[in-house]
Amino acid sequence: MKTEPDVIIIGGGLAGLTSALHLLKQGLQVTLIEKHSYPRHKVCGEYLSNEILPYFSWLNVDISELYPSYIQYLNVTTQHGRSVDVKLPLGGIGISRYRLDNFLYDKVKAQGCKILNAIVSRINFNDDTFTVFVQEQALEAKFVLGAFGKRSNLDQLLTRGFIKKTSTWMAVKAHYSGDFPDDQISLHSFSAGYCGISKVEENKINLCYLTDVKTFKKYKNIADYQKYVLSKNIHLKYFFEQNVLLFDKPITISQISFDRKSIVEDHILMIGDTAGLIHPLCGNGMAMAIQSARIASELIADYFIGKITSRKRLEIDYVKQWEQNFGRRLLFGRILAYVLRYEFGANVLIKIAATFPAILKWIIKQTHGSAKKIK
Repeated sequence: MKTEPDVIIIGGGLAGLTSALHLLKQGLQVTLIEKHSYPRHKVCGEYLSNEILPYFSWLNVDISELYPSYIQYLNVTTQHGRSVDVKLPLGGIGISRYRLDNFLYDKVKAQGCKILNAIVSRINFNDDTFTVFVQEQALEAKFVLGAFGKRSNLDQLLTRGFIKKTSTWMAVKAHYSGDFPDDQISLHSFSAGYCGISKVEENKINLCYLTDVKTFKKYKNIADYQKYVLSKNIHLKYFFEQNVLLFDKPITISQISFDRKSIVEDHILMIGDTAGLIHPLCGNGMAMAIQSARIASELIADYFIGKITSRKRLEIDYVKQWEQNFGRRLLFGRILAYVLRYEFGANVLIKIAATFPAILKWIIKQTHGSAKKIK
């Protein structure tokens, strides 16, 4: 059986679903392939910068329907409890991936997108056309968008550079009930990583932290690790003592790579975490995924109306725009991660921020975009 959409999107996370909405609005035929069902929890900081609001408005996505938390302040602490607070330049939204992804999925489905719950086994590119093999189907399309997340079997299939390296990073996420400010996101450092905490919908509290696998393996389980490592930060110790875990157990993901990734691979346009991952401590991965979807979708739409006349030109423009939008963010994310990894660096940064709050606001702006209106 063969079908012939204009665009095939592999992966139904934020980037994949957003691209589908955009391309459908432009009148293109889209097939979305996602191996998991909705809704489901994902390891994520679940903080969404307000920079995406104009774009969501253009897509007719009203995120207020989900009753998210509205976040205006950032609190940062060091391993030994030193703390500083600052008002976020743009502010943001706290919303769970469980709720947001399902919300976008329902909209994509309602707009007539063909959705396949399946695993891609092979991708061929020949005569300027993609053939994507899914179970017993062979789907042909002019363009393929790669939105299959941080790490996938498709990365191995495409022999991408970063997949050959073993990463030492893992992440843990869970929801809690208890007392936490509605309008604040906290970033707490500990000896082996960083932990972000903020409210999402229904008064739930999302806690997500990044740590290194070697340190984690020294302990029997997540509970012990949080008790003996994270809780050395007094703010995290207080949080675990005062709040109640809502999950049966926290969820985890390993082999998280922050290495540079190719933006275009075998003519596939990579979007979201598939194209590049910013350190979670920057709190902006969700917005970056959505914005990368916008850039790729705008270029593809321009191709189909003849504004861009060749695949080569489109790919060059995509890499250029991706670097313009995210290159600086990723660089500052890596620098910030390196500084906060060490207690001395974190103390110095927080002392400077406490004395000169404008400096911390400037750093935040380097890892965030602006809320530009969509033409």
